[in-house]
Amino acid sequence: MEHVEASETKGKVIKCKAAVCRAPGEPLVIEEIYVDPPKAWEIRTKILCTSLCHSDLTSWRMKLGPLAAFPRILGHEAVGVVESVGEHVEEVKEGDVILPVFAPDCRECRGCKSSKSNVCSKFTGGGISTGMPRDETSRFRDMKGQILHHFLAVSSFTEYTVVDVTQVVKIDCEIPVDKACLLSCGVSTGLGAAWKVAKVEEGSTVAIFGLGAVGLAVATGASMLGASKIIGVDLNPEKFEIGKKFGLTHFINPSNCGEKPVSEVIKEMTEGGADCCFECIGLASLVEDAFSSSREGWGRTVILGIEMHGTPISLNPYEILRGRTVSGTLFGGLKPKSDIPILAKKYLDKELNLEQFITHEVSLNEINKAFDLLIQGKSLRCIIWMDK
Repeated sequence: MEHVEASETKGKVIKCKAAVCRAPGEPLVIEEIYVDPPKAWEIRTKILCTSLCHSDLTSWRMKLGPLAAFPRILGHEAVGVVESVGEHVEEVKEGDVILPVFAPDCRECRGCKSSKSNVCSKFTGGGISTGMPRDETSRFRDMKGQILHHFLAVSSFTEYTVVDVTQVVKIDCEIPVDKACLLSCGVSTGLGAAWKVAKVEEGSTVAIFGLGAVGLAVATGASMLGASKIIGVDLNPEKFEIGKKFGLTHFINPSNCGEKPVSEVIKEMTEGGADCCFECIGLASLVEDAFSSSREGWGRTVILGIEMHGTPISLNPYEILRGRTVSGTLFGGLKPKSDIPILAKKYLDKELNLEQFITHEVSLNEINKAFDLLIQGKSLRCIIWMDK
């Protein structure tokens, strides 16, 4: 990766282009903005490319709640080059290639040191904060001086962003940047859910509810771990042929099940229920379906989707007593700084195919096209290039 000369910009405000979300559900506006220098523990990064995750789409639509903050710079799945660093940053230097990640990994708190979790207990507000994690202030302003809010402490829909040192991962320069980009959120989340959370075993049966990029990444992870039967559940009939490339062995379209619940179909296919079920959409009703589809005694349901309506989950306590469990997960249980390099190496060793997740590519000026493609269900991951 070519070294970025920071001598002309280090310590100074940078003017650059960004895609600004001015109001919920409205097209993003390409504007010139100001990006402040990094403060202590912070890193200013030149974004090379970013991609659109469904979480960006969900937050873009939100009219109420902590994520409904406008104007805002969305985006959190990206790869970039360090332009400059603030005080106390020793982990990376100018010119390093990094992935910004929404999940902090301080490596100091009890949560980050524990093998039981990847949830940082020191920096807990990154998901809902509208500013930087240490002081809650913004590093972005528009041409009129108005503050632009951060998103997930990453905000990658801009040529330059500022992120905390706890939320960057230095990566091997041999991996192509567009493939590396995928590891900063969705694909890693799905792979990690199969690997770290469900701990899919060789010969086990798996059911995946929702076959977007995250669901297909779960299928990839389950296949790599040797699952014998990987069942995809989706209303889109085209997803079976797509899913086969990611490891799916069976497919269920709920609209074709007649009066029979999906859970009964899965129980019949797996002789009593799937060993591991994954909910990848964000609907309480699907969590309940997934739970009912899991095997009595040891069936595990992993929730990856964010419930989009705030609906509570209703589970039968008797079924829980019979050994079924439910787990939630952020970032697939991965510890970013130690686990993302493992996934990058698997790609370089040709054990992991990342190319198949990339279905479209656009420039920053065409970013609204990426939104349209995702809304229409036509894309898995659309790479958004900053310099094209």
